[in-house]
Amino acid sequence: LTGRMEMSTGRSALEGIRVLDVTQVMAGPFCAMQLCDMGADVIKVEPPGGDSTRRMAGSSGTDSPGFNAVNRGKRGIVLDLKSSAGQDAFRRLVRRTDILIENYRPGVMRTFGLDYASLAGDHPALIYASISGYGQTGPNASKGGFDLIAQGISGLMSVTGEPGRPPVKVGVPLTDLGAGLFALSAVLAALHYRHRTGRGQYIETSLVEAGIALSVWESAQYFAEGVTPEPLGSAHRMFAPYQAIRCADGYITLGAANDRLFQWTCELLGHPEWIQDPAYANDTLRVRNRATLVEQIEAITSQQPREYWLAQLDAAGI
Repeated sequence: LTGRMEMSTGRSALEGIRVLDVTQVMAGPFCAMQLCDMGADVIKVEPPGGDSTRRMAGSSGTDSPGFNAVNRGKRGIVLDLKSSAGQDAFRRLVRRTDILIENYRPGVMRTFGLDYASLAGDHPALIYASISGYGQTGPNASKGGFDLIAQGISGLMSVTGEPGRPPVKVGVPLTDLGAGLFALSAVLAALHYRHRTGRGQYIETSLVEAGIALSVWESAQYFAEGVTPEPLGSAHRMFAPYQAIRCADGYITLGAANDRLFQWTCELLGHPEWIQDPAYANDTLRVRNRATLVEQIEAITSQQPREYWLAQLDAAGI
């Protein structure tokens, strides 16, 4: 299956751009697949044993749903980059390549003689992106990277789940996908730079850096208040009410994330006096008194089923 992003002219934005995808598992393949969706010709370079996701749960032979989910639309080739023959074939491919993406551990491509410094001399227009677990430098650079570990190291797991409960990771592989998207945006910026100057660039990002970069509200709270952010379940640390709310037959998500929406919510729930309550006068106070506020809201919403409240809230523009 392929998914193409096309301009109104009917031509793909990256038509004529060739990408060598020397990556496995998720972050790198996801980045390369986005380029493929934008019209680039992506060639996935796999080792003799194949991308490990080919053998994930649900696999059949050398094919799996997990592999297909981040590799659609690509062409494929198998090269043993540990061999001189494989390295020579790779260099021949690089001659006609615009973008190279790799996610080996830092230093591995250098041992193959295929790192940016080794290739850019003969191919100054090459855009070369490296995605790793911890970055290309630093005490942990040589470690492998998995999303679960990066979520723990970056602190994402410390703010996910319910207070007082065991650590919980974000339900989707957020650091994998985040690193892939950060790399994608940098690659597109490098293409723009190359269009102006004729020269490529070296790009690097990592799973841990992606996790930290995505911790926007948490960083804001830490540096503004000097407190370590804690897990809040489905609640928001900057707005309230903004979380899952209990109804008679389950939960809905309610986002009244500004004064206007809070006013409308109070009126809808039949308690306009909450608007004048000093405890709920602004977002800071509503967050501080979230537990009491949510308890009052759920005392009302729990009396009717979800369908009733969804219809009421939609009609009120909330």
